[in-house]
Formats: sequence, C-alpha cells, structure tokens
Amino acid sequence: MTALSDIYEEYEFLEPDDRYRLLIDLGRALEPMPAALKTDATLVRGCSAAVWVYPQRMDDGRLHFLADSNAAITKGIIALVLKTVQDRTAQEVATADIEGALTPFDLKNQLSSNRTQGIPNMIALIRETAARYL
Repeated sequence: MTALSDIYEEYEFLEPDDRYRLLIDLGRALEPMPAALKTDATLVRGCSAAVWVYPQRMDDGRLHFLADSNAAITKGIIALVLKTVQDRTAQEVATADIEGALTPFDLKNQLSSNRTQGIPNMIALIRETAARYL
C-alpha cells in the first residue's frame, strides 16, 4: 500500500487534470466492496455522490474499512481518507488527524465544493466507528 506522503509527493507536481487522474486511479485501487454491503446503513449522508463505508474489526482489533462511491473522483477522495486510518487500532483511528493529513492536498481549492462537501461526513463516520470499538 502506498503511503499518503508518497502519494502527495506525486500529487504536488501534477497539473489539475493529472491530479484528477491520480485520484481516479486511487479510487480504482480500492479493495472492492461487495454490492450487498452498499445499503442505507453504510451510506454516508451529506455527500453529493453516493458514498458507502463499511467498517470491519479484524481479529487483532484493527479496523479495516471497505468503501465505494458511484463517482470516480469521490472514490479517490475516499481512498485518501482511508490511507490515514486503514488497518489501525480503534484508538489510533479515533485520535488520527485525518484533516491534517489531507491538508497538503488542498482538496477544497483543487476540487469543486460538490466533490469535497462530504469529506467531513466520511471522517465523522470513521471516528464514530472507532469510538464504538473503544
């Protein structure tokens, strides 16, 4: 799995169209989410595109998230968010500075507000999940 810092190193030197392509590629690389998990219960509210996030607790206590979206760039944004928390303990997820990790990408200025409006809701859902497991 590519580290978020490595992704940013590439991202910062790209032109806007190439940044879109990078986000799309990140989304395509997400682990597939079975259609049966794309339900109202896993739907992230407040996103302009449909976004689903399904948490799993691994045997060793780490949290693993499956996620998907019906919009390619939004799916790439989800991939960035998950890079900050994937396969970490509930305590690590609960205390992770997800917003801080995403700040260098300057998504609010790089993408339309429609594409970024759901990010706080994705992060809130991930934090709520971690809190339930603490």
